[in-house]
Amino acid sequence: MMRSNPSIPIPRTVPLLPLHDKVLLPGVVTRLQISRRESIPLFEKILRSYDSKDLNKCIIGVFLVHTPLLPLSDSASSNENTKDNSDNGDNGVNNNNKGNSNIRKKRSSSISKSDYGGYPLTDDGAVVGSNAGQVVPSMGGGGPASGNGGRGGSHPPVDPAHIHATGCAARLVRLERAVGGFTVMLEGVVRLRLNKIIAQTPFFEADVTPLLDRPVDKNDQKLQDQIVALKSTSKEFVSLLQTLKLPAPVLVQLQKFLENVGDIPGQVVDLLMSTIESTNEEKLIILDASDLKERIPKAIELLTRQIHVLKISQKVHDNVEGKLNKKQREFYLRQQIAAIKEELGEKDAGEDDEMTTIENRLTAANLPAEVQKAADREMKRLRKMQPSSSEYSVIRNYLDWLGDLPWSKSSEDILDVERARKQLNDDHHGLEKVKRRILEYLAVTKLQQMKGDVKGPILCLVGPPGVGKTSLGRSIATAMGRKFHRISLGGVWDESEIRGHRRTYVGALPGLIIHGLKKCEVNNPVFLLDEIDKVGSRGHHGDPSAAFLEVLDPEQNNTFTDHYLNVPFDLSKVLFIATANSLDTIPAPLLDRMELITIPGYTYAEKLAIATNHLLPKQIRQHGLNNDDIKVTQEALLKVATGYTRESGVRHLEREIGSLVRAKAVEYAEAQERRLSNDGGTLLQPDYHSLVTVTDVEEILGQEKYVNEVTERTPTPGVVTGMAYNGVGGGILFIEVSQMPGKGNLQLTGSLGDVIKESAQIALSWVKGHGYDLGLTTGHGQNIMEKSDVHIHMPGGGTPKDGPSAGIAMVCALVSMFSHQTVPATTAMTGEFTLRGLVMPVGGIKEKVIAAHRAGVRKIIMPLRNRKDVVSDVPVNVREEIEFFYASTVWEVLREAFEGRVAVRAGSVTAALDSRM
Repeated sequence: MMRSNPSIPIPRTVPLLPLHDKVLLPGVVTRLQISRRESIPLFEKILRSYDSKDLNKCIIGVFLVHTPLLPLSDSASSNENTKDNSDNGDNGVNNNNKGNSNIRKKRSSSISKSDYGGYPLTDDGAVVGSNAGQVVPSMGGGGPASGNGGRGGSHPPVDPAHIHATGCAARLVRLERAVGGFTVMLEGVVRLRLNKIIAQTPFFEADVTPLLDRPVDKNDQKLQDQIVALKSTSKEFVSLLQTLKLPAPVLVQLQKFLENVGDIPGQVVDLLMSTIESTNEEKLIILDASDLKERIPKAIELLTRQIHVLKISQKVHDNVEGKLNKKQREFYLRQQIAAIKEELGEKDAGEDDEMTTIENRLTAANLPAEVQKAADREMKRLRKMQPSSSEYSVIRNYLDWLGDLPWSKSSEDILDVERARKQLNDDHHGLEKVKRRILEYLAVTKLQQMKGDVKGPILCLVGPPGVGKTSLGRSIATAMGRKFHRISLGGVWDESEIRGHRRTYVGALPGLIIHGLKKCEVNNPVFLLDEIDKVGSRGHHGDPSAAFLEVLDPEQNNTFTDHYLNVPFDLSKVLFIATANSLDTIPAPLLDRMELITIPGYTYAEKLAIATNHLLPKQIRQHGLNNDDIKVTQEALLKVATGYTRESGVRHLEREIGSLVRAKAVEYAEAQERRLSNDGGTLLQPDYHSLVTVTDVEEILGQEKYVNEVTERTPTPGVVTGMAYNGVGGGILFIEVSQMPGKGNLQLTGSLGDVIKESAQIALSWVKGHGYDLGLTTGHGQNIMEKSDVHIHMPGGGTPKDGPSAGIAMVCALVSMFSHQTVPATTAMTGEFTLRGLVMPVGGIKEKVIAAHRAGVRKIIMPLRNRKDVVSDVPVNVREEIEFFYASTVWEVLREAFEGRVAVRAGSVTAALDSRM
């Protein structure tokens, strides 16, 4: 806001208002928010001394305060500069305004003028004050304060040496109290020269001299030429402002002043400088120029620069307008048609806004050509429909889905192999195989980045519950810098939940895959297909597992078509990770499309490391404690793992550790309450012990839930320890054989499947056929079951059992029962065998061995061809604690199991040789 100022008397001594980021010129009205401690007492006094009608008689001096800056050199040079500058500081006041333009030096090209409130820097990084040629050392950084005189805390206290020598006398137009200070409106009157500071408390007062503009000398040809140039430049500037459609009062006021430029050129310059874009430094130059011959040329220079800027902006605007593409022209014409229809009452304006919104969203989605064609077709249909039509909402929802999907939006992969390895190692202990596969994918993607896209692998993590399959998927996404989305497939029985519903159905929606992409907002997230082995089977709603054949095929999923969208979507950039507990329920074609990575159960050493590094700190955080508030010994954690859990994963172990932490949390809270006695706040001696020992575990969790199944057993004839594997990991399996009077029948119990029943028949047939060689009969052809029956039982009838791997264990159990010899309880065995006595390899070796080690087994007999599985998969610490014996025939198994206590006749050698052929 600008005004012409009347002749107002200026007192010799005036109070000062220091401003940190604003320059006030004569004739300009500005509004300030006052909140600095140095300035508030001034306006408190003004309120007490002046009536509201007499405020305009109050004159104050407004001066810029130069904010000290940090030097650009290091701290050592900063201290040196400070010392040098302080030595020269006394010379400033004597120089006053002399040579202001000479002492200003050009800033370094790396520093913007606006960064330091327009205050110039010398080449050595110090601040140059124009008030006296004084060089002020840079003291601190930070941006400028708001244009309000500075808020308390934004700037250090005002140093008189930093106050600019030239300011502006201002009269109060309005003064109001505000939160934290005052709101004032000031009108610049005349320039002031600061002679000296008289007082600094409670506010600054100074001795000043007004710097009035001299009357224009009509005979001064140089000045007259400058005024003519100023008038010409000003008119060109105002004509450009008219094209910008500025408010009419502002333009009228400018034109009025320009008419009097010959009489009051100084006021015209001050007014124009407040109108154009200029820095505080440039305004200070105008303020310092009390002589019109200095002020007018500088103003012409700044006006010319502003005119060039406006011309360039207008030219750019015209060029952009002239390059409207076809869609923009169509949109413009459509807007005109809509306006005409609105005037005629034929169309609701809200409908047009809705259409525009849909079009903008579709345009922003950057649809592929085929999808864009479908969207245009649906838009044409939508324009012809009434909003009340039922089909209108169906098409509208369809277009919303097309606009919301990330057709071309991808997140940038973090292809840092070392960072990914650290992330995976920090989140999970062990699991080296799956970590290696993820690092391989990252490395290949990094190498192929310049050659083309690498299709994401389809991984399937198979393992028992609680081993970290789901959390591993989340860690993979974090390591790659991708978004993560989990799809739970347990109980999904409808194919439409994967592929979506066709739009012919009421309430149709896309499937889970498209829903996940919309939620992630990128087309390359990490999708975790959780529990893919529990997808429903084929029914009258289709086969959900068959729908995944396209989704999980890298050769086909680049054109995945959801039934709802009915247009292809590229899923090749998505990293799919499936999880499963068992492979038995996954169809073979689907299994063939996935890369299987088996995650076995953890050993006790791995569980101890996981509990120490992950589970215990997590439970401490969740229960409101700090790491120093509870300490659990390694022996106590191992006791929890061995005596209170019996699982392949660590889920139950985490719950038991949570029970320990909750118990200690109660003790800690009670101890905190007891530390304050009698409401006096006196601290008592602490009675809380943060350490949890083995004894504390038994007191908190009670008696052990699991005992060592093997070591607690007494060797008994007819009882042998076998090894089993199922979907939740491995385990040991006791095989019990009993003989009773009968007619030679075999009875099998324990929820056995067909395969294991056949293994029992084969074992009994082999033992009956080699009874004489084993010393069980006195002659060839004698039947050891002539007057007796045999009953084979496997405890745990509630658990189905099947498979051929218990073959050699049943042979040993039958021989043990007939010979009344025992097999050591700490010896377990697994392996399939044939009627000819050959021992065949079996699967699940790592899981079986880990489960046997967990149960206390110290010797394992297994097929010779499974040696490679032990060496490559079984952890080293487990191999060191278990003795392995590898057999190729059942005779070797019997010799090792009974430790030579079963008599073998000479004919058995021939039988053994025959069995090897």
